[in-house]
Amino acid sequence: MDGPPAIVLFRLFDAANERPGGHECAGRKRGAMTGIDDQTNSDGRGASFWLSLSVAPLLPVAAYAWGWNISSGMAILLSTSLFLAILLKGHIGRIPSTEIRVSPVAVVVFWTILNLGALGGSLVAAAAALSGLSSYSDRGTSWLRSSLNEIARAALAGFAFDTALDLFRFGVSVPDNPLVPTDILAAAVFMLAAYQIASVLFERFPWTRSENVIQNSIGAVRRFTGQALAAAASVILFAAFSEFGQAFVLVVVPLTVLGHAGIRLHLRRLDQKVRQIADASRLHLATVEALATAIDARDQVGMGHVRRTQIYALGIGAALGLADAELDALRAGALLHDIGKLAVPEHILNKPGRLTSAELEKTKVHATVGASILDKVGFPYPVVPTVRHHHEAWDGNGYPDGLSGERIPITARILSVADTYDALRGPRPFRAAVSREDACNFLRSRAGTQFDPHVVNTFLRDLRQLESELEIHGLGYEGEVPVSDTPMSATADYVAQIKRANQEVFSLYEMARDFGASLDLQTTLELLTRKISEFVPYDTCLVYLLGEDGANATAAYVEGRNSGVLADKRVVVGEGATGYVLKKRKPVENVDPSLDFAFSHAEICDHYVGMASVPLLADDKLLGAISVFSGKLAVYEEEHLRLLETISRIAGDAIAKSIRQAETEVHAQTDPLTGLPNARGLQIQFEKELGRARRSGDPMQLLMLDLDGFKAVNDTFGHKAGDTLLREVGGIIQAELRDYDFLARYGGDEFVALVPETDSSDVIELCARIETAVASYALSVDGETASVGVSVGSACFPAQGESFEQLLIAADKAMYRTKAFHKQRRVRLGDGTNTPAAKMDEVIETYATDGPPISDVQARPITSENELVVELDESHIVVVNTVN
Repeated sequence: MDGPPAIVLFRLFDAANERPGGHECAGRKRGAMTGIDDQTNSDGRGASFWLSLSVAPLLPVAAYAWGWNISSGMAILLSTSLFLAILLKGHIGRIPSTEIRVSPVAVVVFWTILNLGALGGSLVAAAAALSGLSSYSDRGTSWLRSSLNEIARAALAGFAFDTALDLFRFGVSVPDNPLVPTDILAAAVFMLAAYQIASVLFERFPWTRSENVIQNSIGAVRRFTGQALAAAASVILFAAFSEFGQAFVLVVVPLTVLGHAGIRLHLRRLDQKVRQIADASRLHLATVEALATAIDARDQVGMGHVRRTQIYALGIGAALGLADAELDALRAGALLHDIGKLAVPEHILNKPGRLTSAELEKTKVHATVGASILDKVGFPYPVVPTVRHHHEAWDGNGYPDGLSGERIPITARILSVADTYDALRGPRPFRAAVSREDACNFLRSRAGTQFDPHVVNTFLRDLRQLESELEIHGLGYEGEVPVSDTPMSATADYVAQIKRANQEVFSLYEMARDFGASLDLQTTLELLTRKISEFVPYDTCLVYLLGEDGANATAAYVEGRNSGVLADKRVVVGEGATGYVLKKRKPVENVDPSLDFAFSHAEICDHYVGMASVPLLADDKLLGAISVFSGKLAVYEEEHLRLLETISRIAGDAIAKSIRQAETEVHAQTDPLTGLPNARGLQIQFEKELGRARRSGDPMQLLMLDLDGFKAVNDTFGHKAGDTLLREVGGIIQAELRDYDFLARYGGDEFVALVPETDSSDVIELCARIETAVASYALSVDGETASVGVSVGSACFPAQGESFEQLLIAADKAMYRTKAFHKQRRVRLGDGTNTPAAKMDEVIETYATDGPPISDVQARPITSENELVVELDESHIVVVNTVN
């Protein structure tokens, strides 16, 4: 008879009343409160009870027919005994404040033996056994064994009583007793002894059991005491009948019936209370599990984590032989071990990358916070130390208290292994799930440092059995669904919704942080479309920015399908779905996407079936709109629109800042007078062009241009006229350059041009055009005209330098040589007017001082003083026929 000590002792007490374990436990729980143990099934009486009750009156008749000569009074006593035994079957009386139990059926059997001998006692025992058939789930084996046990004990006890009574009556002289004859008392002692011996013989011997010998001995003493009390009660009942006669049946039977009815009513109510308590306990446990799962969902942990951890921990604890209190601590601690994560911010819990040292320290508070929360509950078993110390390490390097070895509570050591293994097997925001083999290897590698090696060995030994239990409960790892794969609708399970909500919080936090760090507009728009894709599915996303006139918006960034076709797409405010959003500043959803392409790009209308659009605002100022299009999703849900609006609000401020930053950069790199780039813009553009020239190997020209006679214009006509002339000349020079050439006002009346992919021969024509255009322009001022000339110097990359400073110095020297030549010529000519420069076919000579002549240019001697000198660098001077 293996089992917990309480069950073994109970079976030692009364093997005849052995029941399936569930009924025993229920009866003893009620008996602990009432002093009466009820071992019948939950409905109180089965069909076998009523069958026994109806058959009982026929037993005396059958006994008489069998040849048992009994009087009518004895027949009444037998019928009464049968009725009482059947009625009281299943009840066990317990002496208050003790573990001594008395069987009412044993009292009736003993009483019947005292009155009717062995045959009567056997009949009563048989009737009682039959009435208990309904209480057995296994009626073919357990009931038969128990029934034969009861009948055999009654028969042996009755035989011992009859034998002893015959001995005392015919062989031994005993004094007479008016109430209970002395021979009856002496025979009753033999009856009790035989019953006790039969109880031992018909069961396995106590010394063959695995329980403690002392506990077995105590159980045997309690059993003998209970049976002795039953025998004493039967003697008292016998005395009462001797005193009052058979009429005493009229007292005993009604009292027994009323008592039985009262007990049954009380036990029914108690059963109801027990069920209510059990339901409440189950409800509380389910509530705790749900809350613990919800807390874990903040950490993007799957729904089964706490249950799997609980199964693992309880399995290890049972294998290690932990006490019930420690197992209860594991049961609750496994569910609640991460409740302290309520004190850890979401952006740390959901961070996809490695935690910083400060963030890691912040996560460690969850152990102490969780213990503090649970300390308020007042658990009767050690849940608080289990939760507090489940991150302690075997070598003392854990937290929060740095405990080591066996100073760490055994429950915490077990929970640490169970929690770590399941955490490794499940996916996390910062890593994928770890395989079974790798998780086991991790535990083995940390055994003796992080984990208790004995606990690790026990866990790995029983792992397959524990995983089988997980499968039975539907908690296998294959059932874990990543949060990104869960549906967005409200019908999704609560864990997925909590995960998604916390992922949204973290993503919005991360988005705000990234937007705050980004100043570049294109980078900001790229980040915006990427964040939208994490929450709102789309095939194409367009971010429109409103133009300065407020009448049109241009697609500043396009992501996804048809991005090349839709680049720079323009939308008129009020036209199409996006135009409506821009005009009304209200979002739209689930409109026909063709509305946005009816005015342009009609060829791609059939590429999309659904769209949504929201305004892009910053401080209530309209910046533009965000439109998403899908070729699969015909209906965007309200949740999609909510997320799109939330993201647009966060992005609006960042985009406005990026636009202001871009405008500031433009202003910082723009000359306010001419609108051309300034020296700073020139420096930035030079670095870009220099990189291109180095990659391609093509030459690049830097032109230094200085106006001739500009001071005279300021002195004669005033600075206002000079500023106007400066703006006009800047535009004239810009017009002579290519679209990808770059012109900047360097300072005063100096301009610098960057001319990529141009060699020294090609720049001659450009300089001639610039000279001609500038010399041909005259500004009308109060009926007079103002005009200037220009001196040009050029430096070539990489021949004259590889840095901005080197090329600028070389070009500046060349420009001043040209300017000096112009001055000398004006002095000789005595004429300050400007005439158009010669055409290229009038170039007559290349003067080379050091280097080789420029190819493709016909050389001839200088024949006139009316010539323009363009110095390309220090060694190449081109003479062009002109007057300056």
